Amino acid sequence: MTPQMVQVGNEVKSGMLWPIGKLPSTDGDKAFADLMRSGLKAVRDFDAEHNIQLMVHLPDGGDNAFYQSFFDSLIKKHGVNDFDIIGLSYYPFWHGTLEQLQTNLNDTSKRYNKDVIVVETAFGYTNENFDEMKNCYGKAEERIGGFRSTVQGQASGLRAVMERLANVPGGKGTGMFYWEPDWYAVKGAGWKTGEGNEWDNLAMFDKNGKALESWNVYTMVSDKNGRTVMPAVKEVDDYTTTGGVDIPITMPEKVMVAYTDDHTENLPVTWDNPKPVFHAIGEYTVKGTVQGIHQSTICKVKVIKKANLLQNGNFEKVTLDGWKITGSKGAVDAVSKAGDSLGQGSLHYWADKPFEFTASQEVTGLKPGKYTATVSAQGGGGQLEYRLFIIGDNGEKKTVDIKDTKWNEWHIFEIKDVEIHKGTAAVGIEMKAPAGTWGSVDDFELYLQE
Repeated sequence: MTPQMVQVGNEVKSGMLWPIGKLPSTDGDKAFADLMRSGLKAVRDFDAEHNIQLMVHLPDGGDNAFYQSFFDSLIKKHGVNDFDIIGLSYYPFWHGTLEQLQTNLNDTSKRYNKDVIVVETAFGYTNENFDEMKNCYGKAEERIGGFRSTVQGQASGLRAVMERLANVPGGKGTGMFYWEPDWYAVKGAGWKTGEGNEWDNLAMFDKNGKALESWNVYTMVSDKNGRTVMPAVKEVDDYTTTGGVDIPITMPEKVMVAYTDDHTENLPVTWDNPKPVFHAIGEYTVKGTVQGIHQSTICKVKVIKKANLLQNGNFEKVTLDGWKITGSKGAVDAVSKAGDSLGQGSLHYWADKPFEFTASQEVTGLKPGKYTATVSAQGGGGQLEYRLFIIGDNGEKKTVDIKDTKWNEWHIFEIKDVEIHKGTAAVGIEMKAPAGTWGSVDDFELYLQE
């Protein structure tokens, strides 16, 4: 049987047939473009009447800048344009918000005059794990993805992706595929021989192989006689944070609100005390009101002796506020992707050419004493130079080398016993790396030792 569609390569952000067609490249992407051209031509040679639709498929479906860079190179620079569809992988816990997906779908389809299909997506129906292998999706991914880990949340997530595709102008959003709906936990059916399944709570069958009710979204979403029910607020999440004695505590600007269809939104909150100061170790409660829905919420504050003295050390606002970036600024940004972040956000780095940068923050008003600086890091490794540093007020610079091992395998690096006498210190990381080096850092801390 002749296929209706052929995809040449899979998520070809990193190229194909390494090392010849590896991306980023040193030849301006020429070898990769030649390989892609040959693959497309092979199908056309078989299918002279063009009955088979051809697709080029990328990951990171919410990253419009990446799609522009990739297809400008492939189509405009190298003239490879004999394909019909641009395929996108979009996992909301890795690839950005639904609004970012919509922007990319609309712009990409118009800019290159192609149909667009979300060829990979998934939503968790539970945070449970049903075999011995750690899942790639859990509570952190649920928080980032914007849908509760329930059967209803899975269905609502799928409906939301379908809606974005339906909204693409000119009817160019032509479809969606789920990956991988039937990969529930079965002994011996892991991702490779001898290992388990990290995807079992993202399937559309339960642990016993029974189809979930979320399948109904495929028929219900296109039922013209169906009834639309507007979701209402179901619950407001409480928050916890930590701080130090006699130090103003920054409250979260937004809180997560869950609706009856199990989608979630981060809404602004007005706190009774937006910068509380507590004078003793203990646990405290700060009350607030969620804007727009006028419901109350609380933040439980744990006051400890050790307090992080860095601003935006955990990048939870998904910005680089407070950090000075020098060198290859284009290689550094703030991202919100599970695995690339320990919480909501992190500082991420990558470039398609050699780069070097420093990310640092100066702190003033420090009490005399000994201090510790720490950072958590993950990534693919391969840096030429990579270290955490702290510079005391006497100008002495202490460093420790950072070593990455693989994606989402986090390690903590620490510098202790830094003496500060005049109240000033600078903390940060510095890196020199070849093209294609990637990774992220999170949870910077600077605190006074006891």
